[in-house]
Amino acid sequence: MTDTQTRGGGVQSVDRAFELLELVADAGGEATLSQLAESSGLPQPTIHRLLRTLIAGGYIRQQPSRRYSLGPRLIRLGETAGKVLGSSARPHLTRLRDLTGETSNMAVLDGDQVVYVAQVPSPHAMRMFTEVGQRVDLHCTAVGKAVLATLPSTESDRILARITMSPRTIHTITDPAVIREEIDQIRTKGYAVDDGEQEIGVRCFAVAIPNAPTRAAISISGPQARVSGLDMDTIIPLLKETAASLGRDLSAAN
Repeated sequence: MTDTQTRGGGVQSVDRAFELLELVADAGGEATLSQLAESSGLPQPTIHRLLRTLIAGGYIRQQPSRRYSLGPRLIRLGETAGKVLGSSARPHLTRLRDLTGETSNMAVLDGDQVVYVAQVPSPHAMRMFTEVGQRVDLHCTAVGKAVLATLPSTESDRILARITMSPRTIHTITDPAVIREEIDQIRTKGYAVDDGEQEIGVRCFAVAIPNAPTRAAISISGPQARVSGLDMDTIIPLLKETAASLGRDLSAAN
């Protein structure tokens, strides 16, 4: 099959180029030619040809070490895509905020962190002030842990081995084995919790968004004392229902 032939209605060379971009992103933003060949199963000459095209467009950079990294042209695309996702999420987050009284958020996986793409603030004077566009770590946030739990164990383990699990507060879990155990529990329970691990006095609940075009999660967050008083038997099903509804909307838009 040539690069101009179609597969499933798409152009094969375009499919392969996007696959390489995804593989570089999965590797933490940088990868070698041999890593890409092993992960994709494509011949190195084919990968090299596709990479040259992506480099010419600014979507991939070749480092002095000869490793390949994501290029600057992707920044604008990512920012625009984030705005579109945030716009789609806002009605769902507004309803979630209205029903819980707490700040509702949406975050997506971006490299080895998550970035907030939408937020509807709580009406309370005392609330969480995370800003849209803020990047946070995976190991100490509910949205980060919820997203990690959507990945295959081998992939989440690679990320946990790669990142620096810095303590943000005295409650931050920095032991990879403990985080892995918690990720397994999240896969079973279907939701994640952050108890003052990112910010003292703040508690968050998060649920991954099924069928989203990228790894993503929604959450509610607020002062620990107030959020701890919420009825878990109501809050968790509401989060899951909202995530499912948002996931249907996002998948229908693709």
